[in-house]
Amino acid sequence: MPDSLDAVDEPVPERHASWLELFFDLIVVAGVGQLAHLLHTGPTWAALGEYGLLFLAFWLTWVMFTMYGNVAQDRARTLVVIVAMFGMAVMAAAVPGVRESDEKAFAFALAYVVVRVIASRAANRPGRVIVDLPILQLSGGLVPWIVSLWVGGDARLWLWALGLAIDVFVMVRVSRDAMQDAVDERWDTAKQRVQRRLEQEERRSGAGHPAHDIGERGRRALTKPELVTADVTHLSERLGLFVLIVLGEGLVQSVDAAGEAEWNGSVRIVAVGAFAILVLVWVLALLGGAHGLPLLAPEALPVHLVLPLHCLFAGSVAALAAVLGRAVADADGALPGPARMLLGAVVALILLTAAVCAAVSGRGWRWTAGAVLPALVVAGLLTLGQGPSVSEGLGTGQAVVLAVVAVGWPVVWRARRGAAEPATAG
Repeated sequence: MPDSLDAVDEPVPERHASWLELFFDLIVVAGVGQLAHLLHTGPTWAALGEYGLLFLAFWLTWVMFTMYGNVAQDRARTLVVIVAMFGMAVMAAAVPGVRESDEKAFAFALAYVVVRVIASRAANRPGRVIVDLPILQLSGGLVPWIVSLWVGGDARLWLWALGLAIDVFVMVRVSRDAMQDAVDERWDTAKQRVQRRLEQEERRSGAGHPAHDIGERGRRALTKPELVTADVTHLSERLGLFVLIVLGEGLVQSVDAAGEAEWNGSVRIVAVGAFAILVLVWVLALLGGAHGLPLLAPEALPVHLVLPLHCLFAGSVAALAAVLGRAVADADGALPGPARMLLGAVVALILLTAAVCAAVSGRGWRWTAGAVLPALVVAGLLTLGQGPSVSEGLGTGQAVVLAVVAVGWPVVWRARRGAAEPATAG
């Protein structure tokens, strides 16, 4: 082989999820299943609020340990991950009846606080700052959760909501550059303080006084922390796996409902429609997008904006899983009004997420409008269908068919019009 070829660097193989990470993701199966059941019996505004609150808390703990595994790579400590997995299992087990039971609410909050603290300590080893997930360093959102350990009733849930709102605000507002600037400023200030102390010690020594050691803390201040960014390719795979697990919950809910129903024409139509919806969401998000988000180009958004969008989309798909199971169970009649409205609302949220992702990916407003607006009209018809029975409104089969059309339209549009990459957008 010629010498010139010997000098060519071999391509670095892509890193994929480890067995430890895949095992940790099993907790998502348990957690999403418990959360989806909050909506299965007929959602109310209270149930929707509870679902959104608990899903966000569960997702945040998962994403913090996902980021830890991302930056630690093979150095991730198995015991730490297993302990966190147990804490999240406690959270999942406490979901049913968490509003009514003080014991379960206390267990959920305590497990959340403990897992968050473990994640921050594990990820932020001395001399390292992870700039793509600022809540690992900025833990102000934990304070309301800690206070809630001594509070009961609905006030406890409002404290949880406040803590989560603080975390989401920090995630959205504090970018990678802002984190780097903050670290630089803090390090410069600490270095100046240590240097002044050294100068004082030198003057003391010159005056005949014994000099004092600046200590280990002072020596660390003279070493700039390592600013660590995420391996975006690996993170994208983990985010996609989360969405895949949530889609799997949709299959579980639908298959369980079909297994208990008497098989007739209505059940067959609704079950096939539910399966088609899940397949279409899979195509839209995992084949036609990036980071588990529909119609998103891989480098269109920074990590700190990808993560909140991922939470919204994954939470919508988990709610979709619950309502599809309810639809199969009610295949012979009309889908109850709250369940039908939930189906239309989560389909609309999925479509709106796709619209945002397409827009920021530079696909052009005409392409984005053509891909999403007709589907949103269909989702609106689904949401506004009236009547408690088939004769007075939408039957379950009709509702599911409308949902298939709404979710399928962007898939068909993309297949016929192409992906409309930024160079040819609009």
